[in-house]
Amino acid sequence: MNSLSDKIALVTGASRGIGRAIAVRLAKSGARVIINYASKEAEALETARLIKEANGPEPFVIAFDVANSDAVTQSLARIESEVGVIDILVNNAGIVKDGLLLRYKDEDWHKVIDTNLTGGFYCARQCARQMIKKRWGRIINISSVVGECGNAGQVAYVSAKAGLIGMTKALARELASRNITVNAVTPGYIETEMTAALKPEQRAALEREIPLGHVGSPSDIAHSVAFLASEEARYITGHVLAVNGGMYI
Repeated sequence: MNSLSDKIALVTGASRGIGRAIAVRLAKSGARVIINYASKEAEALETARLIKEANGPEPFVIAFDVANSDAVTQSLARIESEVGVIDILVNNAGIVKDGLLLRYKDEDWHKVIDTNLTGGFYCARQCARQMIKKRWGRIINISSVVGECGNAGQVAYVSAKAGLIGMTKALARELASRNITVNAVTPGYIETEMTAALKPEQRAALEREIPLGHVGSPSDIAHSVAFLASEEARYITGHVLAVNGGMYI
């Protein structure tokens, strides 16, 4: 479980849900985890507490908006100065603003694209500078099953998540010669606050869409990320790992 003991990992959007599970799982593998959050400090500190409870290396908590290029540059410089160079980047930060095309507002489109896609680009660009110098790195983008199959009422979210898949493939080719792998994980329906709020009949209908018959847990995604970050996955790059219970094949 200590295969990442000499690594530093940045997990964006790590204050709750999938991001929190990834942060804790990487820490259990020995990585020193940088917990990024945008506004929910108490939840980010809870992630840090869970890492300490799991006897992981001392986490570093930092607030910055991934959609702000200057904030990313300044925050990464601070991390490098106070903690060290990032070896593993998990682009997990994301927001959801659903709506039908004809009613969808410009500002909602830009907010979703800026956070979910452009934010991943900013973080990858900054982290890759040092990864290239070290000739080792892992970039893992958290996309979504809807980025592969589409979904009505989610034009911006789907576009951003599909864009992350394209970015994954482009960067995998660009950075491979520097021993940097770039992969994506596409979660299906995962146990979150949203699925917990579903009515029993809604949940049953949802589960009928999934061949394995149940929604996944954040830990399912976290284990996949930990594998892609490990040396065991050193020959995997440009791959899109579907963790969706067979919902989309």
